[in-house]
Amino acid sequence: MREWIYGRNAVYETLRAGRRHLFRLMVAEGAQEKGRLADILAICAAKRILVEQVKRSSLDALADKHQGVALEASGYPYSNLNDILERASRSDEQPIILILDTLQDPQNLGTLLRTGEIVGVHGVLLPLRRTATITPAVVNASSGASELLLVAQVNLSQAIIRLKEAGVWVYGLENSPQAMLPAQIRLDGSLALVIGNEAEGIRPLVRSACDGLLKLPMRGRIDSYNAAVAGSIALFLAWQARNFSGFNV
Repeated sequence: MREWIYGRNAVYETLRAGRRHLFRLMVAEGAQEKGRLADILAICAAKRILVEQVKRSSLDALADKHQGVALEASGYPYSNLNDILERASRSDEQPIILILDTLQDPQNLGTLLRTGEIVGVHGVLLPLRRTATITPAVVNASSGASELLLVAQVNLSQAIIRLKEAGVWVYGLENSPQAMLPAQIRLDGSLALVIGNEAEGIRPLVRSACDGLLKLPMRGRIDSYNAAVAGSIALFLAWQARNFSGFNV
């Protein structure tokens, strides 16, 4: 299967990651070859990827937010849970894994992938069905972070059991009375965070498999955070609890 990755950051990270088969690059006629586009063209030259100058209308037919560039590539290379656990083991860090339970909005998925990559998650788990997957729209929304992450599609309940066997504590993000505040949870330990569906939250079977629930403090009159915002805050708090490990000033 082939697809078109679009947007300068998304194309750049796809090229840089080198995890897909790459076929050709289309660039809008008249685009100024500087900044990120210059980086893209340099990588294409080094990898001997065909570059075609095309009318902007040709790119408009592919996507709205193409920024004058699109890359034809093979489909997204999903990983598996073993890959993620092995990456965590090799990192000499406590595992931190993001579990996304039936998110529907590609923008929310892309935002969480971007945050996850920034704070250093070792992998991301998606369910087998009823979920947004890693499409070109998600690659674009994540600014290419998806290409740098290990993402697996799994049976979430079974995967959570496997994580527990590996010593990972699993917490679902939920604004409910029984949920604990961040200060009540060891966010610096082996951790997996579950983010639920935008409208329905975490499914009951997945919730029951969690070790506990985590809620974020709120003081305004709006009764909940957006799923991507809540997940991003929780990931940042977990990274903060690890003293921002891996951060280079």
